[in-house]
Amino acid sequence: MGRGLAALALVIGAAVLCAQASAADDRLTDAQRLGRRLFEQSCAICHTKPTLASGLYAPALSRETLGGRTEVIREVISNGTPRMPGFKYYFGSNETDAIVAYLQTLAPLEGNAGRKQ
Repeated sequence: MGRGLAALALVIGAAVLCAQASAADDRLTDAQRLGRRLFEQSCAICHTKPTLASGLYAPALSRETLGGRTEVIREVISNGTPRMPGFKYYFGSNETDAIVAYLQTLAPLEGNAGRKQ
């Protein structure tokens, strides 16, 4: 009986987490959802931590990235930097705008958590 209760608690916990993720997803516009998908496919490998024990390869991104100036963020995504490739031949302008819209939904990380390790 103890294992059954533990399994039930695990299933309920997973359902609550899925519901929270779904509720967060419901708050995003279609453009922001597209931006999140593109970010996860092309940007997250460098701009998020792949595991808890590893560092970042590039700065964590948020609505405060580059001072929150959307036109500068678009420019960097399109043309890149000396350490980041540009995506102007990969993303169309609407896709770049979607990524920028998604970044505007991300809260900045506290302290040095967003710095390259």
